[in-house]
Amino acid sequence: KTKQLAMKIAESDLTVLLQAESGTGKELYAQAIHNHSSRNQSVFLAVNCANFQANMLESELFGYVEGAFTGAKKGGKIGLMEAAKGGTLFLDEISEMDLGLQAKLLRALQERKIRPVGGLEERDIDVRIVCACNADLEEYIRQGKFRKDLYYRLNTSVIQIPPLRQRREDIPAIIDAILNEIRHRQ
Repeated sequence: KTKQLAMKIAESDLTVLLQAESGTGKELYAQAIHNHSSRNQSVFLAVNCANFQANMLESELFGYVEGAFTGAKKGGKIGLMEAAKGGTLFLDEISEMDLGLQAKLLRALQERKIRPVGGLEERDIDVRIVCACNADLEEYIRQGKFRKDLYYRLNTSVIQIPPLRQRREDIPAIIDAILNEIRHRQ
């Protein structure tokens, strides 16, 4: 049922929120949604929001202009939201994104525009966003760690991926896939 829902959502261009425990294959679902979407001829990029401090993640997502900060690359740098033009950007662990950056992401989703760090001009973007987290975002909202307006923007297409312990009937297929992969490596 989860796979069927993901393939149905893939046909739309809506933002997707994948909620699941660690190790359930959120990135595989994100890649499958991209592969079955009308954006499949363009790039799929993934970033783990938990791996970056807020300022670093902002420059990764939105890019920056020359001189935006000490150590900024000459000529600036294009951000992932622009680099994924026509494709899909997967934001893993969205729950760990800084509140200030959440506001900028919300604006980018609403306006379909970004402003690079240190820049004055906005740039149009054409990217589908697929987000994932293993946290309870509603609890994060109550604690003031996640923006309610961003949650409602992401909550339009939600896929709950059940852990393997709730879908034991999948174990034989997973074992077969692993064994086939091992056989093909030899």
